[in-house]
Amino acid sequence: MDIAESLKNVPASPGVYIMKDQKQRVLYVGKAKNLRSRMRSYFQKSAALDDRKSRMVSQICDYDYIVAGNELEALALEASLIKKNRPPYNVVLRDDKSYPYIRLTIKEKWPRIEVVRRIEKDGAAYFGPYIPSGIMWEMLKFIRRNFGLRTCRHSMEKPFRPCVQYQMNKCIGPCSSSLRTDKHHEAYLQIVSEVEALIRGEKVELTATLRKRMYELSAALEFEQAGKIRDTLQALQRAWESQRVVDPGLGDADVIGIYREKQEAAVFVLFIRNGTVTGQRDFFLPKLEGIDTPELIEGFLEQFYSRSLLLPPRVILPIKDKFSILQQWLTLKREGKVRLSEAVSSAEKSILNMANENALHSYNRQKEVLVDQTLIDIREMLKLQTLPRRIAAMDISNISGAEAVGAVILYEDGKFRKDDYRLFKIKTVKGANDFAMIGEVTGRYMKNTLETHADFPDLILVDGGKGQISAALEAMKPFDLQIAIAGIAKARSPVKSNAGSNIIRDQERIYLPGRGRPLYLQQGADSTHLLQRIRDEVHRTAIGYHRKLRSKRTLHSPLEDITGIGKTRRLLLLKHFGSLEAIRKATLEELTGLKGMNRKAAEILREALSGSGKNSGQP
Repeated sequence: MDIAESLKNVPASPGVYIMKDQKQRVLYVGKAKNLRSRMRSYFQKSAALDDRKSRMVSQICDYDYIVAGNELEALALEASLIKKNRPPYNVVLRDDKSYPYIRLTIKEKWPRIEVVRRIEKDGAAYFGPYIPSGIMWEMLKFIRRNFGLRTCRHSMEKPFRPCVQYQMNKCIGPCSSSLRTDKHHEAYLQIVSEVEALIRGEKVELTATLRKRMYELSAALEFEQAGKIRDTLQALQRAWESQRVVDPGLGDADVIGIYREKQEAAVFVLFIRNGTVTGQRDFFLPKLEGIDTPELIEGFLEQFYSRSLLLPPRVILPIKDKFSILQQWLTLKREGKVRLSEAVSSAEKSILNMANENALHSYNRQKEVLVDQTLIDIREMLKLQTLPRRIAAMDISNISGAEAVGAVILYEDGKFRKDDYRLFKIKTVKGANDFAMIGEVTGRYMKNTLETHADFPDLILVDGGKGQISAALEAMKPFDLQIAIAGIAKARSPVKSNAGSNIIRDQERIYLPGRGRPLYLQQGADSTHLLQRIRDEVHRTAIGYHRKLRSKRTLHSPLEDITGIGKTRRLLLLKHFGSLEAIRKATLEELTGLKGMNRKAAEILREALSGSGKNSGQP
């Protein structure tokens, strides 16, 4: 395919272009005001491409494009495609977790408060994000202890008996028929308003409201209620003293700090709500060759805000750039004005300096973690060519081949990278064949890593010995990659020596390809502890996944698989007969006589249950 020639047919319209390699893997996603002009610019002989783009162009064998109505639509589409495909030549955030928010259902008659990780357009008030979430949980405890707002999800259309939260004075109990008068409802909504003011950080307004109510109750000789409000005011004062207030004049804003050295950078985000820091998040971005800082910031903002986030009206940037299309896109997402700009006031410059300093600390933490003696010891012990900074470990879990699963975990930069964990249901192996299962997991993991353009590990650690290593190596052959592999076997049970009563305790063993005898790990060594930690983590992960699948299978009812037996009939049968075994023993007449059943459904039911065996699990 002559790509340069074929680009003549690409429309001169706004849109998104997708560059692919010979295996149709997405290399790069970009947006353009003029698709034809932008795409042809990569292949012109006079094009001044940096090393990164030249390397990308050399891999391009095919392309796609999607025409958009305008640049704004193109940007939104680009963000979605980058998030989906994670192309290696785009700025891609590895973290894709949702963040916690407080949701106040102010549209309900009796509003409630809860924690959610997804923002919906439902008329509720959302606050956050809270990262880390400790400050959020402390706030919720405070609200329940001092305001009594309900947290349950029960329907409040009809009254019912209050739960234990009411008895513990942690909920006002609007579910009770005696607490649902117009006066109670008015008082409840007043509390909702106060809670909202507390979460927003409106200290002056909330304090004034509570003091006024305390004086009114005192004047009405309701001293007990006035005393409760006094205690709440004192508790509020203690809580506010512990908050990290930056500057009330900042209002709501996200502050983006950055520290960069050549091909790597750390980005640090501060979430400021009503002048108070509610959260922070840092990102380490490697492999930035050929990407200048404005492109990096634009790519970061596009990826970061493509997720479900509560956007503030202001984002303070570490560089001066308009990003006009990006600003329009964020305004549409927020359904309100969003302004991207550099720091202007002294307060803004101060908070930006704080974000930049934290980005520097984040960068240093990433860089200083793993060049330590422990990894050097592992490299020397296993005779590795490179330092094993990135270690993958795999294990399987099953009971006689049933519900067989595999797990691969990743250890990098001194921590377990849970975003990179992979879980597999065994598909091709029947029966209890651990070697074949390891082979399947290895092959699927390698293929997945290749297809997602993720980094391969420096070392693969298999839980097992020679057989597991052989199976893994065989599965790795088609990929032709030089990745070190080792097997780690647990110590055998203690045994007595031939001489008599002396107990011989076997050591943990490491098996290497092409080596007949294992290496014995030195007890108490840091390298031994690290390898054991990694082995134990993958073992725990595999067993956890296996138990989860077994639990689902145990709770599955054979009735769910029978045609014509829906949820209503299933509940009817279980309620009438009491158990699956009793249904199996029932006569055709007994089944047909049951309200809601007919003869055809009864015949299908009897035939299905007669072949399902008597030990088919829970109903």
